[in-house]
Amino acid sequence: MGFQATILTLFPEMFPGPLGHALAGKALEAGQWSCDPVNIRDFTENRYNKVDEMPYGGGAGLVMSAQPIDDALSAVAKRPGPMVFMTPRGQPLTQQLARDLSAGAGVKILCGRYEGIDQRVIDKHAPLEVSVGDYVLSGGETGALVLLDAIIRLLPGVMGNELSGTDESFEDGLLEHPHYTRPAEWQGRTVPSVLLSGDHKAIARWRAEEAREITAARRPDLLDQDTAAAAEPVSTERKRP
Repeated sequence: MGFQATILTLFPEMFPGPLGHALAGKALEAGQWSCDPVNIRDFTENRYNKVDEMPYGGGAGLVMSAQPIDDALSAVAKRPGPMVFMTPRGQPLTQQLARDLSAGAGVKILCGRYEGIDQRVIDKHAPLEVSVGDYVLSGGETGALVLLDAIIRLLPGVMGNELSGTDESFEDGLLEHPHYTRPAEWQGRTVPSVLLSGDHKAIARWRAEEAREITAARRPDLLDQDTAAAAEPVSTERKRP
């Protein structure tokens, strides 16, 4: 049985969405993963399927009530994988986290809306809180799509070349090196000669140097203190043929 993704949401029609196409879509058709959105409204106990209330203490917006979320979480508790709650205050989504989650049998993702979710249901179920960036989205669904895309591409057999998942940004703590393809010259811009040399050691060395240079210029936070101290200053100006 493939990787099982369960998404608790107010908008189940958003799934699989873009994940029903391209690489993830082919994997979905092949049964390498499954997508099961669960509508939180189905667990309400009021005649209007209302899922939100005014916040205690005042303030703008509405807060999702604990009861329907609690019942929805309990209903899927035995499904495979950890429970993840998409929230701006969560730990950052990293390549390592995606790889760790892809190693399991599945994942359950809780998507919030409005101003947030009643803290008591979060405290009760203690989900892994994950953020896709330092910005606010309209709801957790788009973040869940990002998380799932990062996971699915790492599932065994999804990428035709298994090395594709190891030779890219963040896998070794660095941003990825530049890529080039045919033609060798385009609008007066040429491919770096080392890539045409056939010298695999030299190519690997060039790629490693480029990756480190790009990381130092654009994401120095990815370099640990020892590496940063040992690295020579790098110009932020990118020189390209």
